[in-house]
Amino acid sequence: MSWLDKFFGSKEKSGATAKKRLQMVLIHDRSEISPGMLQLIQDDIIQVIAKRLEIDPESVEVKVDQSEREGYLVAEVPLAQTTRRRATAVQN
Repeated sequence: MSWLDKFFGSKEKSGATAKKRLQMVLIHDRSEISPGMLQLIQDDIIQVIAKRLEIDPESVEVKVDQSEREGYLVAEVPLAQTTRRRATAVQN
């Protein structure tokens, strides 16, 4: 690690980046979910959740993960700060 890495952080090597991209392509290929279909699913998830909770649509991420045996559709939907406060107030 060079002294510049301490200040600016080390960048991921291009080989590692290419490997991650290839893994994502293989996961999408095996699951038979195109990037366009994944975007439609993400849009639907945003619409449904936004009816009940305040969320930031730009922060929502939907992806396909693969284990040895199964594929998983993973949605990360960060709640807006006001929604988290209301949920805490209801619990107390």
